[in-house]
Amino acid sequence: MIELKKFTKSDFDTLISWIKNEEDLVQFSGPIFSFPLTESQLSSYIKMTDKRIFKIVDTSTNTTIGHCELNYTNGNNRLSRILIGDKNSRGKGYCKIIIAKMTTMLFEDLNVNEVDLNVFDWNKGAIKCYQNAGFIIDTKTHKKQTVKGEVWTCLNMKLHRNNWLQHTL
Repeated sequence: MIELKKFTKSDFDTLISWIKNEEDLVQFSGPIFSFPLTESQLSSYIKMTDKRIFKIVDTSTNTTIGHCELNYTNGNNRLSRILIGDKNSRGKGYCKIIIAKMTTMLFEDLNVNEVDLNVFDWNKGAIKCYQNAGFIIDTKTHKKQTVKGEVWTCLNMKLHRNNWLQHTL
């Protein structure tokens, strides 16, 4: 069983341990943090009022396996910073469960009509997971980010309430 629990100061070391290099950090967080990730950056992060920040816990072992965030910046309803940091927990279908929990919070609890997220175009596994949950790539919205001299394309994906309902029935 997977649960989303509030991310607190006691979770900082675990998250920091998963971020081994600048590429890992940018893939996880985009431009909001700088490498190396520090407790100071995370202290500021958890004080942000436009985010609900979670650790992802495998309740069968009571182990923190990842991190995710609901982001309400600029009136968006966005899934952000989704990471299965525990390498032994990757490839087990947790993404589907996490995305379902996050979208349910937004569509049912907050009664929103649309949710979006950003993902790098080379992250095929994540894109497939999001598409399986009903997200569609918005071909009009994308950004570029340079990481160590390489240009990464960030895609925006959207999920409308009606499409979400079709995928949850």
